[in-house]
Amino acid sequence: MTIRFGLLTLSDRSSRGERPDASGPALAQLIQTQGWSIARQKLLPDDEAAIRSLLAEWADSGEIDVILTTGGTGFAPRDVTPEATRAVIEREAPGLAEAMRAASLKITPHAMLSRVVAGIRKRTLILNLPGSPKGAIENLQVVLPVLPHAVQLLREDPQSESSH
Repeated sequence: MTIRFGLLTLSDRSSRGERPDASGPALAQLIQTQGWSIARQKLLPDDEAAIRSLLAEWADSGEIDVILTTGGTGFAPRDVTPEATRAVIEREAPGLAEAMRAASLKITPHAMLSRVVAGIRKRTLILNLPGSPKGAIENLQVVLPVLPHAVQLLREDPQSESSH
């Protein structure tokens, strides 16, 4: 099964050209090693309205199965990714966020500061990931095993029942 991804990096500094985006390319590489595709990729500053708009546009396009955001999930005043995500999702998927936090707590106590959100808009799963390449990859690896089944369910694929 091919899963189509949208990758959205959220960083004021990277969007201003002050530092390269390391997380987006790291996530893209991991996704491609799974045989999945990157349908869209973008870098935005930490602007809640812009994030909301792009998440809704991508989810509503029907061209993306999973949107991964990286960045903007911490405690800094400009970290607004969870708020933007909650504003556009129709249903939360708390088990994914809980699993990522639980796994991360085994690595660092800083995982308690993560405010990642996971949810569904139409037939698209939206997952927030930390902004660091290491944290983003570690968190994505936690949920990778369930993504094919999640996408099957969202697509209402009759084969989704066979993988239980």
